[in-house]
Amino acid sequence: MDALVTFLDDLPILSVITFLPVIGAIILLSIRGEEAVVAQQSRQVALLVTVTTFLLSLTIWFGFDSSTAAFQFEEKVEWLPQFNMAYRMGVDGISMPFVILSTFLTTICILASRHAIQKMVREYMIAFLILETMMVGMFCALDMVLFYVFFEGVLMPMFLIIGIWGGGRRVYSAFKFFLYTLTGSVLLLVAILAMYLQEGTTDIPTLMNAKFATEMQTWLWLGMFASFAVKIPMWPVHTWLPDAHVDAPTAGSVILAGVLLKMGGYGFLRLSMPMLPDASAYFAPMVFLLSIIAVIYTSLVALVQEDMKKLIAYSSVAHMGFVTIGIFAANKQGVEGAIFQMLSHGVVSAALFLCVGVVYDRLHTREISRYGGLVNNMPKYAFAFMIFMLASVGLPGTAGFVGEFLVLTGAFQANTWVALLAATGVILGAAYMLYLYRRVVYGELTKPDVKAMLDLDTREIAILAPLVIAVMWMGVYPAPILDVMSVSVDNLLTKYHAALAAPQAAALPDLAERVVAWLK
Repeated sequence: MDALVTFLDDLPILSVITFLPVIGAIILLSIRGEEAVVAQQSRQVALLVTVTTFLLSLTIWFGFDSSTAAFQFEEKVEWLPQFNMAYRMGVDGISMPFVILSTFLTTICILASRHAIQKMVREYMIAFLILETMMVGMFCALDMVLFYVFFEGVLMPMFLIIGIWGGGRRVYSAFKFFLYTLTGSVLLLVAILAMYLQEGTTDIPTLMNAKFATEMQTWLWLGMFASFAVKIPMWPVHTWLPDAHVDAPTAGSVILAGVLLKMGGYGFLRLSMPMLPDASAYFAPMVFLLSIIAVIYTSLVALVQEDMKKLIAYSSVAHMGFVTIGIFAANKQGVEGAIFQMLSHGVVSAALFLCVGVVYDRLHTREISRYGGLVNNMPKYAFAFMIFMLASVGLPGTAGFVGEFLVLTGAFQANTWVALLAATGVILGAAYMLYLYRRVVYGELTKPDVKAMLDLDTREIAILAPLVIAVMWMGVYPAPILDVMSVSVDNLLTKYHAALAAPQAAALPDLAERVVAWLK
């Protein structure tokens, strides 16, 4: 282990993991030959690159020191010294698990796309590799400008994945996704600019220790909230998500639900809470209200869906409502539960969308009423689907239980009514997931085309088996993940509550004057 730590200290491992997929994309551009040959080689290169990236990301886990809250594997290179901006990367116990989640699910997506994507295969793989770079880079970035570049960088490849390789109203859904997220993020950029003008730096660790005036915090928090709320997404800015999921290819839905939805929650933890504690505490009741509406309303909407993807999409909004409740409960159980819920939802929702993709590839429809009785001719599929369905419900022993239990525990400490109302989402979640499973898997096998469907093949088993293992491991033995994040969460909450207890900061220089001076 010491040898590994020494090796990682000498190697810019975070930059390697972040930009290796881009190198893979460049290699794909150099492939020449007939279309079938290019497609086959593109699949092989993309899989090799993503597997290598995932294995390299595991070295961070094994070399990570969970006894400290400091950022580790740091890299810093002067980028724009005249503006006091640097290329700075690092991970702590909060961000490191999301790096591994991103590299793991990208590998799964490349495997899942082997047969589903038949047109413009090389371009599709390039889009996914660039998307992986943006996701990993965002979780590693320790400079606000760098964070924003990666945060917004995911839009273009995801826009193309939905708009080119999606189905149905893919162009409409792609533009809706792009415009919703871009509009919110413009206000995040304004907040970053204001913080830079105030402090003269975009360094995230420095800004986490800055003291902004309470009134300024209010406006900065709202700017960030506009972006992060859309990304999660919170009610009522969630309407882009069902359309994006329905029209995205299976792998696009996997990475959208598995990683991209977590970027908003991560933004609250990395930027809003540590930098703007007063505003975070002030707006917590509003977040609780919006989250409870999301949990209850979208669960009820999920109950009446006839499209499998749409049902799972609405369930994602409800589950992410638990995340925001846990974050703004601002206690150890709540925040750790929110992080664990994001990780478990990343695995479970990805698996559920893959299960939808399995039957869609055979029957080319996602209508729930078109199925029924699959347990008779697809028992392996029925078993895997059952595991993921129960994890989504939050059955003890699965990944979904740990996060929801901790969030509800933290919410109860913060506000009893919030916990009670949020708990109704658990009941409604069981209702719509059991309803989906009963209609698809149980019943009589009467439809000839459904009767002709074959069970999971070797490739599909290879895709779903790691997800089954992850779901069960996280549910039965969550300690390794909780241990990794524990010290970082303690540090975050200690500083957060200390800032709330401190006297109000002195009035800061007028921001408008600073803007005018900077423009001159």
